[in-house]
Amino acid sequence: MSRLPDADILDTIAELARRRFGWRGRLEPTTHLVEDLGLDSLKSLELAIEIENHFHIRLDEASEAAIETAGDLVATIRSEVSKTRGRQT
Repeated sequence: MSRLPDADILDTIAELARRRFGWRGRLEPTTHLVEDLGLDSLKSLELAIEIENHFHIRLDEASEAAIETAGDLVATIRSEVSKTRGRQT
């Protein structure tokens, strides 16, 4: 089974942020979710739900707490997608 490219995951996060919060900037792996995107706890939760629904994964609290940048989020999504795909085979 092929791995989802990081660039595709990042593009999806950017699209979700644009639709949900009106984000207009460029999303880079180094973009800080709180400082650069302006996500407070409620918006972070909303984005997590959007991501879970889009990728059909579950983000646990420990994983979410460790996420500071878009790159961290991409790595977490990639890991969770791999786990989900592994359970489906």
